Amino acid sequence: MGILDKISNMREERHWSEYQLAEQSGLTQSTISSWYRKNTLPSIPSLQKICDAYGITLSQFFLDNNDKTVLLNDTQLELLNAISRLNPSQQNYLLCFLKEL
Repeated sequence: MGILDKISNMREERHWSEYQLAEQSGLTQSTISSWYRKNTLPSIPSLQKICDAYGITLSQFFLDNNDKTVLLNDTQLELLNAISRLNPSQQNYLLCFLKEL
């Protein structure tokens, strides 16, 4: 899967329009749509903004979907560390709470 396809798939998974992706990433919609019209790739700084909008790292973006390796960003690691300090009952309560969000 190409970079533009992956950006589109991730955008569609979130039910975002190109406009919403532009808002979330800080890029202009014309920039994003020009990648598709001209079949050009985003620059690394632009791709970083896309990844930031999706809440992932560049490493996670380039992972093969079949790769079972999980890379976590700093926030995800912090959450896991906080959860590990909870007792089993607290972890279960938190999980139930998160499922209700």
